Amino acid sequence: MSEILRNFSPESSGYLFMWLLLIPAIFTVAIAIERGIYILIKSDVNAPKFMAEIRKLVTAGDYDKALELCNRAKDRALPKVVSCGLRAVAGQEEVDFRTIQNSVDEGMLEVIPKLQERTNFLAMLANISTLLGLMGTIYGLILAFRAVSAPGIDPTEKARLLAAGISTAMNTTLTGLIIAVPAIIFYTLLLNKTTKIIDEIDEHTVKLINLLTGNR
Repeated sequence: MSEILRNFSPESSGYLFMWLLLIPAIFTVAIAIERGIYILIKSDVNAPKFMAEIRKLVTAGDYDKALELCNRAKDRALPKVVSCGLRAVAGQEEVDFRTIQNSVDEGMLEVIPKLQERTNFLAMLANISTLLGLMGTIYGLILAFRAVSAPGIDPTEKARLLAAGISTAMNTTLTGLIIAVPAIIFYTLLLNKTTKIIDEIDEHTVKLINLLTGNR
């Protein structure tokens, strides 16, 4: 009987699911940090201030300085797309609307997928953590009640096993939620910031194209 109880120990089953939950926890932290740095620090820019400077330089016909301003922003999303449109007109006597539009579209196709990649994994990891926690709860309760229903066990020992099983089951649920809730929060924040950056790109590139074609 003691061998059966060791094989179906609620404590051991709880630790099994705790180790499984460690995997989505590690990935959640890694993706949240990497995406946070890329989206919030490396890609974001003060769009109104940046575009005000660009408009001033383009209106003056100083495309080289406008490109230099974009290059100083390095890999930030909006300046990278704007620089694609400026390169289409820099040093050219006549450039039609379609050429500028194609250059801007090319820049957007390069920038936007990089903004969006891996963020959706946070939502997936939140769901996996919740489901693993629930699975651990159900499995822990099954083992706890199986141990309690086994014949030939002292009532005091049955109560201890039942309490241990329920405690282990609840701990797995709590751990899963501890991982899932921050994952959903980070997913929502990063998704909203990504959407804001993309909306700014759409808005200001249309204004830039109109400015470039009108200036020409």
